[in-house]
Amino acid sequence: MSFDALTLECFLAVTETGSFTKAANKVGRTQSAVSQQISKLENQIGNPLFFRDKKLTLTSDGEILLSYARKIIHLNREAMDRFKQPELQGEVRFGLPEDFASVFLSEVLTEYASLHPRILLNVECDLTLNLFDRFKKKEFDLVLVKMNRPEDFPNGIDVWTEALEWVGNPEFFESDDQAIPLVLSPQPCVYRARAIQALEQKNKKWRIVFSSHSYAGTIAAVKAGMGITVLPRNMVPHEFQIIRITKDIPPLDDTHISLLKHHDQNLAVNSFEKFVVEKLKPQK
Repeated sequence: MSFDALTLECFLAVTETGSFTKAANKVGRTQSAVSQQISKLENQIGNPLFFRDKKLTLTSDGEILLSYARKIIHLNREAMDRFKQPELQGEVRFGLPEDFASVFLSEVLTEYASLHPRILLNVECDLTLNLFDRFKKKEFDLVLVKMNRPEDFPNGIDVWTEALEWVGNPEFFESDDQAIPLVLSPQPCVYRARAIQALEQKNKKWRIVFSSHSYAGTIAAVKAGMGITVLPRNMVPHEFQIIRITKDIPPLDDTHISLLKHHDQNLAVNSFEKFVVEKLKPQK
């Protein structure tokens, strides 16, 4: 009995996502193909690997296989990198907003580090405007930023355009006498600027009740009912309520998510840029 890499990749994807559908998106296969790979693996093992309840969870045999699968896949990727692209080595200094790191990029960074173990990733989180200023001072090779005009920078790639949403209790918008309580990041912050600009254009009174650089802190404050915040649509937690736009609730301008780099001469930076774009580009 031997395991092939695709089957183990599918197994890891199902384990990490808890869903055949999400796993299929992760490995670039159809849901039925992923299901077939898991069935094949269970036939090889001779026992089920998942409890198929409302959410897929590992059986005891699945837990045992998981540690082996991670080692096998890691060694496979390391070997492929060694012989397929031996020139990929060096250092990449990467900056991104903390909220993006929390929601999107932890798995991306881990996967890239496994694929290219000889590339040193130095990653820092900061506010977008600070990242942009530090990038111009050559403190970063590559930054992921929220921008109004991504075309302003010659080496910028517009990764995606995202709608911003008001999130929280809509009752905060119902009173004309009370200032709207806002849960926003400190200045400088693109989302903060968009929220305040939209409210002032409608002559709405507002006040900051909670301010934190942390995405987790913002989510906790909104969940506690302290106020409302502004988030990209695909970063709104499932349990949160998006406040629908009405004549009393001002619309928010979209935000552009862009990757900026200084030049195309660094192979390690080019490789990491391509990897991040492929992982973050919305599926059509």
